[in-house]
Amino acid sequence: MKKVVLTVQEENKNERLDKFISDNTDDISRSYAARLADEGLIRLSDGRRLEKKYKLKGFEIIEVDIPEPESLEIVPEDILLDIVYEDKDLIVINKPQGMVVHPAAGNFSGTLVNALLFHCKDELSAINGVVRPGIVHRLDKDTSGLLVAAKNNDAHLKLSAQLKERKAVRRYIALVNGNIKEDNGTIDKPIARHPSDRKKMAIVSGGREAVTHFTVLERFGEYTLVECVLETGRTHQIRVHMASIGHSIVGDKTYGIKKEKFNLQGQLLHARTIGFVHPRTGEYMEFCSEVPEYFANVLNKLKKD
Repeated sequence: MKKVVLTVQEENKNERLDKFISDNTDDISRSYAARLADEGLIRLSDGRRLEKKYKLKGFEIIEVDIPEPESLEIVPEDILLDIVYEDKDLIVINKPQGMVVHPAAGNFSGTLVNALLFHCKDELSAINGVVRPGIVHRLDKDTSGLLVAAKNNDAHLKLSAQLKERKAVRRYIALVNGNIKEDNGTIDKPIARHPSDRKKMAIVSGGREAVTHFTVLERFGEYTLVECVLETGRTHQIRVHMASIGHSIVGDKTYGIKKEKFNLQGQLLHARTIGFVHPRTGEYMEFCSEVPEYFANVLNKLKKD
């Protein structure tokens, strides 16, 4: 059983319990939060169980118990991995566009976790349970690039702490729609589940803090190539933030333009650089990867035009 502890802020007063939990977690939808409440798995810190319609008073401490899947077996699969670095504590993968990081509804095979289980055998951290062994952080299915996984619990905890304390380095490269006039900027807007479309995230007052720094690398008239540096790591953060300033990522049909002139399978967003202090040696390590071929082809076409 996984436990999530949330502290209610004053601005959340009178908000419904199920909505608050959904808005302040990455993996719990409002309907799932309601179901957990119905099953008696949400309570105050004093042990009192809460109903899904409970109106928050402000400053409560809420504990949510999330059951692990009882009969779910994640099968190791012999899937080719682009391994950038590996040792006995961690592995850095260059994830391709189209690969889901861990099993979930509708994707129980062909994921990065299935591939890691085959490659690493039993050498993955168990902190995130059977569904997400070794997974310290995630990339969206259609975002390519670098991701680090942990082979033991100690490495996992130390890497997670660096992400939480904003000490790890994560730089992305993205092609966005429109001409960004500023050479650089910071987007500091809270993110939570979209109030009406639970599959999407949105800028929501009272949502979780989200900060993205961007720098313009090159301009192509109708398009701009940018580097984005994550200070926080919310679901769909860069995609939501860039769209919020009128510069959605090219190929992102969820938050951007439905019909692009390029024949793309997903957004042109690539996790190019990841840096962290090695959990065992204390040495700072940084890895980089070039944008994939389909991304480079679009850039070459724009340069020619």
